[in-house]
Amino acid sequence: MPKVTFEELLDAGVHFGHLKRKWNPAMAPYIFMERNGIHIIDLHKTAVKIEEAANAMKNIAKSGRKILFVATKKQAKDIVAEEVKKIDMPYVTERWPGGMLTNFPTIRKAVKKMSSIDKMHTDGTFNTLSKREKLQITRQRAKLEKNLGSIADLSRLPAALFVVDVMKEKIAINEAAKLNIPVFAMVDTNSDPRVVDYPIPANDDASKSIQLIVRIMAQAIQEGLNERMVEKENTAKPIKDSDDDEEVVAEKKPARKTRARKESIKPKEEEKEETKENEVKEEAKEEKEVKEETEKKEKTTKKSEIVVEAEEKEENN
Repeated sequence: MPKVTFEELLDAGVHFGHLKRKWNPAMAPYIFMERNGIHIIDLHKTAVKIEEAANAMKNIAKSGRKILFVATKKQAKDIVAEEVKKIDMPYVTERWPGGMLTNFPTIRKAVKKMSSIDKMHTDGTFNTLSKREKLQITRQRAKLEKNLGSIADLSRLPAALFVVDVMKEKIAINEAAKLNIPVFAMVDTNSDPRVVDYPIPANDDASKSIQLIVRIMAQAIQEGLNERMVEKENTAKPIKDSDDDEEVVAEKKPARKTRARKESIKPKEEEKEETKENEVKEEAKEEKEVKEETEKKEKTTKKSEIVVEAEEKEENN
């Protein structure tokens, strides 16, 4: 977890609040003292709140959900856009489009309109239009890009909101409250910390203060995303191991088949030997029968010859 030191908060001017006459009594627990008519924020409590918010953001990012950053103040626009682009999260730095959360399907239609215009450029249909229509479409595309270009990848409602100024982003906070979306916010001494879920008492006017807090939140989100990647890789490894085991089993199976084939070949060989023996026996039997028949024929021929000789003798006598 990214930890912030007391010196870093002090150097960034996080401790400077608003004038005493502009204070909100709900911020009393986070005010350390008053000096020259200006309230000083207790940085020890700020550090605790930063750590608490960073842990919550890390868990949200680890779960694979999106966090929407909202900063429409002049001094916060560029800082938030630069830091949030690094972690690939949606952000709103221009005018907050009313109903962006409560009427999210309509906002999605506007984003789809922007993508359809891009398709017209790639398909070549844009070139077939008249000069006036081309001008209208390019202006429409530029306007959509300005207001909704940073949330083009937001396909569903965000899991949380991070707001730089609670007073300026009232509409966004009210919409999030209606949909029970948790809100993280930098809260100055003139703001009400009760309207947000994770208040961070800090100076929301100084650019250094905004940059420090946003950078810490972005680092926490990046850590959550990295942990998610590691978990995915770890879950993918056992699947590979099981695939290797299956391959080993598949390699072993043919050996079993060969054994079975050998075993199946053995009975066949025995059957062949048995058939050969049977054939030999049958041949021997046939030979015996032939011999017996020839012997019988020889005996009969001898008898016939003897009878013929006897008859000839009788005739001579």
